Amino acid sequence: MPHQGEILQEAIKNSGISITRIVDELGITRPTIYRKFKDDTLDYAFVKRVGDIIGHDFSDDFTSLQQTVLPFVSSSVTPVVRDNVTSRTSVLQSSDQDVNKQLMALQTKYIALLEAYNDLLLKVYGPK
Repeated sequence: MPHQGEILQEAIKNSGISITRIVDELGITRPTIYRKFKDDTLDYAFVKRVGDIIGHDFSDDFTSLQQTVLPFVSSSVTPVVRDNVTSRTSVLQSSDQDVNKQLMALQTKYIALLEAYNDLLLKVYGPK
């Protein structure tokens, strides 16, 4: 059975999209992607990004055994068991709230950075 790196390599080859274009869009080097092809397990986010570039859904390519044993499945969603009932909704909502808080914090920092940059531009190039 091929490992995840081989599955990724085959999907890229079948897509017809050049390795150069893929590594450029990913912001990595060619040797890095070739090392990924040799890996037994791959990071979910990396595989998702490659899939977005080549227009391929890898969820069908990995067997259910690989998805449960290997770290391809995102570990951020863990089921919470209450009275023998699995409640994934509460975990998803809390992780969504965490992500929203992080995004708001980044947005605030970004706006502050833009304002500082604007002040600097006014000092350097503004009216004298």
